[in-house]
Amino acid sequence: MSETCDVAIVGGGAVGSAIAYFLSSDPAFKGRVVVIERDPTYARASSALSASSIRQQFSTPENIRLSRFGFAFLSDIQRHLDAGDPIEIGLKEGGYLYLAGPGHEAVLRENHAVQRAEGAAMALLAPAELAARFPWLAADGVALASLGLAGEGWFDGYGLMQAFRRKARALGARYLQAEAVGVALTGKRVAAVKLADGTTFSCGTLVNAAGPWARAVAAMAGIALPVEARRRCVFVFDARRKLEHCPLVIDTSGIWFRPEGEYFICGTSPPEAEDLDGLPLEVDHRQFEEILWPALAARVPAFEAIKTVNAWAGYYEYNTFDQNAVLGPHPEIGNFLFANGFSGHGIQQSPGVGRAIAELIVHGRYVTLDLAIFGYARIAAGRPVVEKNVIG
Repeated sequence: MSETCDVAIVGGGAVGSAIAYFLSSDPAFKGRVVVIERDPTYARASSALSASSIRQQFSTPENIRLSRFGFAFLSDIQRHLDAGDPIEIGLKEGGYLYLAGPGHEAVLRENHAVQRAEGAAMALLAPAELAARFPWLAADGVALASLGLAGEGWFDGYGLMQAFRRKARALGARYLQAEAVGVALTGKRVAAVKLADGTTFSCGTLVNAAGPWARAVAAMAGIALPVEARRRCVFVFDARRKLEHCPLVIDTSGIWFRPEGEYFICGTSPPEAEDLDGLPLEVDHRQFEEILWPALAARVPAFEAIKTVNAWAGYYEYNTFDQNAVLGPHPEIGNFLFANGFSGHGIQQSPGVGRAIAELIVHGRYVTLDLAIFGYARIAAGRPVVEKNVIG
């Protein structure tokens, strides 16, 4: 069976659904959008399994701008994505707190200058100021800290993804429960995407928004994409003592933690030798016992007596080249567009990326925010975009 559409999007998570929404809501777009999603339960989708936080504390101006737009969008989500029902994403403006050890102060100050130049509200705290503001936190080994004062926090990522999906469908986007298994090329153009059930969708534009599985979709078109599915475990723990005004804390050790309702959640990157592509989504409880708990107790004395109450594992869409998004058209196959490789930033960048990719499709260029720095050409040229603030 053969069908046609103007834009086919492979992947219906937060990024794919954001693209579908922004396309369908653009008055200049009159085409048909088809979103191909193999699992409408989103059981393994990163959108449903991430820690769903948003920050402006990046070192790359474009990443900061994406987050500033994203936070404003989330703050007014009912107006943007109203499809007849109240939207609850539990946005909490709790801030991020980066702790830098000796030898890392200069990088924190450089990042701070970039952030302030972009209009982000940040404060640098000396150890004494840090201890005064957060008396529950041990400042040992901290040379300098950076605290987000506004526009940072956390939210329900699954709720955001579903809100994008509902609104996109209300505006006419068609969602298919199907698996993309091939891409047909005619010369240097995508002609169609092939589905596992034998259907062929002819399309004017194909967007790869397949998250951790983006490399396989790119390979269908003969394109090498350095994106892997790296497993990340998130642990929920209970502490007897509640911490006043606790932000999302990134420790000098690399671990992170933040409040989550009555509890806390935390996580870290596994050792490099164990950080392999495509591991089963099974929780590695050794991480909590051997890495997280000792670091938590050292940084917050009240965390010496805690217990885990839940845990889950999800895939981190890891760009092995430079841990930044890959966006926009392929240099040779111009109607194959990337929205991949976010390396932990996908859920927070989904509003800005959705708008940007839609602009490329409808207007042929970035209109509101130039994201050309994240184009695929940098990979072939060996020009990484170095982001100094990456949380593993």
